[in-house]
This record gives sequence, C-alpha cells and structure tokens, in this order.
Amino acid sequence: MDPDYLLFVRIIELGSMSAAARASGTTPATVSKRLARLERRLGTPLILRTTRRLAPTAAGERFHADLIAILADLSAARDRLTGAGGDISGPLRVTVPTSFGRLHILPRLHAFLDRYPGIELAVDLDDGFVEFMPARVHLAIRIAASVPAGLSAVRLASNPRLLCASPAYLKRRGVPATLEELTAHQLLAANGQLPWRLQQAGEIRLVDGSSHVQTNSSEAVRELAVTGVGIALRSFWDVGRLLADGALVPVLADWQAPHDLAIWAVFPGAAPDRAAAALIAFLQQAFIDEAWQ
Repeated sequence: MDPDYLLFVRIIELGSMSAAARASGTTPATVSKRLARLERRLGTPLILRTTRRLAPTAAGERFHADLIAILADLSAARDRLTGAGGDISGPLRVTVPTSFGRLHILPRLHAFLDRYPGIELAVDLDDGFVEFMPARVHLAIRIAASVPAGLSAVRLASNPRLLCASPAYLKRRGVPATLEELTAHQLLAANGQLPWRLQQAGEIRLVDGSSHVQTNSSEAVRELAVTGVGIALRSFWDVGRLLADGALVPVLADWQAPHDLAIWAVFPGAAPDRAAAALIAFLQQAFIDEAWQ
C-alpha cells in the first residue's frame, strides 16, 4: 500500500502530527508535507488542522474507513494464500447489538470457528456502546451513522429501513396514504427512536409523535408490530424474513429512512489484530448476498 496512505492512517490513529512523526521515526514537518502532498494528489482536504486539535474531514473519514477495510482484506488474503488461517489463535472478545447478533452473527459463528479453531471467541450481546479498554473488547459491531473519534472501523453492510405493519393492523386501522395520515396511527418505536426522518426523491420530512407502547427494546418493537399493535420503522435485516412471509407488509413504501446508518466493525488502533481482521473479512463476505443489503 502507498506509504502516504499508511501515514494518513497513523495520523488518524494517534491524533496528532507529532505522535505520527515519533511513531514513524521522522519529523512533524515531514509528516505535514507528506499529508499535504497526499491531499493534493487526491484533490481534497483529508484533515482539519487547528492550533488545538486535528480531526478528519468528511472525505477523510470515508477514506480512512476504506483504507482500514483494505488493510483487513489484505491481512485475510495473506492468510488464505499462505494457509495461515489455522495459525490465528488467541482471545477475541466481540460485542454485538442484541437482535442483530441473534439473527445474523451467532448463526454464522460455527463456520467461522471451524475455519479458525485456534481463536478463543467471546461474544457479548449488548445494545450499548461498550468502552473498549475497561471491557477488554477487541471488536464491536455497531449500527451507527459514524464512528466515534479515536476509533477505527470497517463498513460491513448497509442498513436500509422502512415503515411496516401487520396486515391485521392495517385491516383494522386502515392504510395511511400520506405522512400526515401516518401521524394519526399508532406508532411503535424504542425509547429515543422518535421522531423518524423519512425521505422521498431527496425530500426529507420528520414524523414526530410518541410510541404507542413504551419500551427500551427494539426486539419488542418488532414483535409488537407483528402482533398488530402499530406501525414501526425497522431495518431490513430485522424484518426481511417477516416481510417475505407476509407477517409484515410495507407502509408508505415511497418513503424510507435516509441511508445514514450502516453496520460497522469498530476497533481501537489503526488496524485490527489478526483474529479481529479474520472475523471482519468473514462477515463482509457473508453479508454480500444478503437480501437486506
């Protein structure tokens, strides 16, 4: 990989030009010149510089995420080529959102552990944003719009969302034809998930209100929707099978949530360790053909 790309990753990881210079065995002036050269080559600023702090631009964040994904892919490719996958061993503690973990991570772990029998895997199902160091977590699967500063991430999959309800609910309450009619219906959302942002042909609207049932569980929202309690805004990965078998049906299908959320593999440092990189590459491959992508 281009050395300037690797230097950019190190700057983001360490949070300053001086720290990146020390880690690279060079000077801050040299690091600054190489970063400026890289920005000229790419035709866009990558880092915002002030006298007090350094932060990636939006383009810098995307470029950093892409580079981290490439590094993880290169590591996995090397292991496949050399047959070193079986040599990857040691602890790997992963934290995963509860519902996503149950539906899409846990069922795949048997195949992963068959491929990497030396990995000592620990999986925590947790909907909170776990702190890496206190919890000794190596990798976190998170559904979010962006990655917190100081952490690195690889994008695993998109996260499209749609409005849906059970046929029984719509038969009883009627099918809303507009967003204005939607607000008169029984809405379902976990605590903090309203208002909803919906878009159609570039237009973004807010749907405000309160949930018909108060809950801290997204899984509860899904089950309440299936049993006819109201209309919910759900991720395709969460309700895809229910839509396929008719237990839920789309509502106001022309309106969907903006694609601002994604499914990320998040880790401390510039690159994941070998065990984490192996799981990231495994999940990326597993999710490619999922209908909810």
